[in-house]
Amino acid sequence: MKKILAFALCLALALAALAGCAGTSSSAAGNGPAGSAPGSAPADSGSAPGSAELNLYTWEGMFPQEVLDAFTAETGIKINYSSFDTDETMLAKLETANGGDYDVVIADDYIVETAIAEGLVMPLDKSLIPNFGNINPAYQGQFFDPDDAYTVPYGSGVQTIVYDPSLVDLEIKGYADLWDASLKGSVGVTSNFRVMNGMALKIAGESYNTNELAAIDAAGAKLAELAPNIRLIKYDNLQDDLLSGEVSACVMYTSQVTMACLANPELKVVYPSEGVGFGIMAQFVPVNAPHADAAHAFIDYILRPEVSKQCFEFMGYYCTNKAADALIEAEYRAFLTLPEDLDTGKMEMIQNISAEAMEAHTRVWTEFRQACGQ
Repeated sequence: MKKILAFALCLALALAALAGCAGTSSSAAGNGPAGSAPGSAPADSGSAPGSAELNLYTWEGMFPQEVLDAFTAETGIKINYSSFDTDETMLAKLETANGGDYDVVIADDYIVETAIAEGLVMPLDKSLIPNFGNINPAYQGQFFDPDDAYTVPYGSGVQTIVYDPSLVDLEIKGYADLWDASLKGSVGVTSNFRVMNGMALKIAGESYNTNELAAIDAAGAKLAELAPNIRLIKYDNLQDDLLSGEVSACVMYTSQVTMACLANPELKVVYPSEGVGFGIMAQFVPVNAPHADAAHAFIDYILRPEVSKQCFEFMGYYCTNKAADALIEAEYRAFLTLPEDLDTGKMEMIQNISAEAMEAHTRVWTEFRQACGQ
């Protein structure tokens, strides 16, 4: 419980995407050529065996401090931890640095796909990652890295509905139930517009990733009908609003669900009948990382089962290290591993779509927020 509560303090500073928040920045000038081809390694990564430091770039609160300290104590490598507010901020900095400055980056799946396509990511030297085999295959071979050449998953989450049965008069089974009139003014939802617009798309039997503008417009019209039921639109700490009774039902991410259910085991968790959206956070080494040797050493260290156990119990996301699953303490295990009866065939990842489709999503989301008065 203390580990999850420690993470809750970090989430108080959370960003408006899958996780994290803005923090301090530590970097040097980029040192590589622009426009490297995807799949190409730099002729000189700028690193030498025995690097004394590691530049880690991700959201705030992604590692327990004791894990970072133990890595430094074992290897002598100092960790410079920088954080970003959104995946797009990360990508912009990585582009400016031509794939330099940072040694290990952890970001969301869709943005990693873009970074790889732009030649900003170094192929992993798996001979330096002997613990690579500990990765759960369920999280490998994904759209952003189908051959697992560039990335190592670091946590996964799904969008679920969580509600307080003492405050709700119906059994919620799917997204469509959130439109019930009995929930007027009592629903909290994440501020990720692709997730929320996607919820309406799923009700219509559409893909999260459709490029059909008519389908997106229809989803927007459906979403507008939900406005009377919306109490809150936010990413930060929705679990607190559910626990306090400010809202009776929420659409939240895995880490928030974990914290909410640990605090109130009577809450009901719903994997929507229309289908479940999920995402993966992935570690990668930028193509011109100044300390590539330290980066590989760090990734391998995190893949140790006992270290992964510490990280996932701290973060509250699904464990992506199959060798760590059995080590996770019983009180966390149900929250940190995918349910055995979950229909993974109905799971879908949010991916990059056309510029026209994104413009339509942005428009219908703006109209929805205005209808909700937020």
